[in-house]
Amino acid sequence: MNVNLLNFGRVGLLCLLSGLFPVQAMAIDSPLQDTPSVSQKQQSADDLSRSSPLVLASDGIEQVTSVSQLSDVQPKDWAFGALQSLVERYGCIAGYPNGTFRGNRALTRYEFAAGLNACLDRVNELIAAGTRDSFTKQDLATLQKLQEDFSAELATLRGRVDALEARTAEIEANRFSTTTKLSGEAIIAAIGATGGAPGQGNPNIILTNRVRLNLTTSFTGKDLLITGLQAHNFLGGGNSLQGSLGLSSGLSASSARTGFEPQFPGIDVKTLTPVGANSLELYKLLYIFPVAEKLTLFAGTAAEVSDAFPAITPFYGEGQESISRFGNLNPVVRVSGGTSGSGLASAAGFIYSFSPSLDLRALYGSVNANLPQNQGFPDTPLGAGVFNGSSVIATQLTFKPTKAIDVGLNYANSYHQINILGTGLTSSDINALTGDPSSGLDLETPVKMNSFGGTATWRFSPKMALSGYGAAIFVDDSSPAVDASTTFTSWMVGLHFNDLLKKGNNAGLLFGQPLYRTDASGAATLGTNRATPYHLEGYYRFRINDNVSITPGAFVLFNPEGNSTNETTTVGLVRTTFTF
Repeated sequence: MNVNLLNFGRVGLLCLLSGLFPVQAMAIDSPLQDTPSVSQKQQSADDLSRSSPLVLASDGIEQVTSVSQLSDVQPKDWAFGALQSLVERYGCIAGYPNGTFRGNRALTRYEFAAGLNACLDRVNELIAAGTRDSFTKQDLATLQKLQEDFSAELATLRGRVDALEARTAEIEANRFSTTTKLSGEAIIAAIGATGGAPGQGNPNIILTNRVRLNLTTSFTGKDLLITGLQAHNFLGGGNSLQGSLGLSSGLSASSARTGFEPQFPGIDVKTLTPVGANSLELYKLLYIFPVAEKLTLFAGTAAEVSDAFPAITPFYGEGQESISRFGNLNPVVRVSGGTSGSGLASAAGFIYSFSPSLDLRALYGSVNANLPQNQGFPDTPLGAGVFNGSSVIATQLTFKPTKAIDVGLNYANSYHQINILGTGLTSSDINALTGDPSSGLDLETPVKMNSFGGTATWRFSPKMALSGYGAAIFVDDSSPAVDASTTFTSWMVGLHFNDLLKKGNNAGLLFGQPLYRTDASGAATLGTNRATPYHLEGYYRFRINDNVSITPGAFVLFNPEGNSTNETTTVGLVRTTFTF
């Protein structure tokens, strides 16, 4: 049993080891102080190594060579001589990093045995080194007596260490991989809603799920390969909650969508083909590797802008924080050539760190890079090839002007083979250039977008933060047949609470405007029945333990989809998240 430089804690131990009074005078059955209540018979060797007052030197305890280095030990102390002997003659005493010994702390018989074993090992080292003349017969007799009286505890400790070593060897022999770690998240939620388009009845409460398995692999210790699999039972069109509310149909998204719901459920947007519930898909395949001290590169065939860019806002967390898509991310970060929640298909970029408080990130992404020919709509609706289809160039400058403030500035230039925004927030995602179908701009009209956004968070107290974002998206047609342009804006502000009422419980309260058409020119129109949409949301996450949380919450949509004829819509849910 190799245990080095233990802090023995109780002063009586060091006196015993110095032979100042007999073993029978010890009082070592008192419980540990400042440690959890644990049965002595069940306390394992690894528990002993972590608990006070016995702490391994490798865990932060520092060896001392002179008793004067211990600030809380004075020459007038009754055990000063014993401590001085153990420090200066045998070198088997250590102090805490702050220079104290804490000699008044109690210890158990098992802790005493661990400390005794450490000194026995030290004595054996000194004997092997040829310094046995430094020991007196009285020293050796005392040690022999202690070994005899604590033979059972010493044997138990050695047995426990042997058992732990055997268990460790078994785990290493049977573990999944030496380079790969498996993690996962399972979300189960009950969702209900009221309101929606005129004349629509309230849909039934639905029960939904999304499961993700992530394999993270490192080949050098500095790189990372992320492989993600997912399945969910969300469906689109009339089979979705938003469809039942009359707020979405076909490819169109809705502001009534929850945070962990994909942008186009029930549809493979790359091919416009149907996808069944709980179909398994590869939603993430991304390799990240450093090439210099300040430069990191990444590339993959299934990724999204949000994988490379920090969210900045504390509301981000599809399984843990905001319950809506609106609250999770700035819509500019979601601009991804037409996909969201299923991977961008192919992307490559870099992260350059100017300093710990400033970095620049950029990427280029192509949606259908795996297809060799662009056969047009509807065969290849999002184009084909690396440079001949829907694509995006996106950047983010992230900086921290103070320790309490985080800021992210975003710009994206994107081309969309069909007339959609690809943000997944409102029904404006479909036929982005027009608010009126009579304008003649159909789904096949390609568009170019210049998107600008900013997100900031101010942690004005340890448990409270003010966060918000703003976004402006300028959409222009990319067809010689028409001349049209549209502008969309969105903003959000909210308060985030950490450890509210109980440690580990978070909450959020946020308000803002989903994407709304604020300007149109040429063949584009603003549409009829216009009204500014607003979003009000509140949620509270109960942390059951490290692996389970339950989040009840609700959000209210005023003038949903920017249409004054739509009724005020309320979406409520109870989300249970399991992480493993």
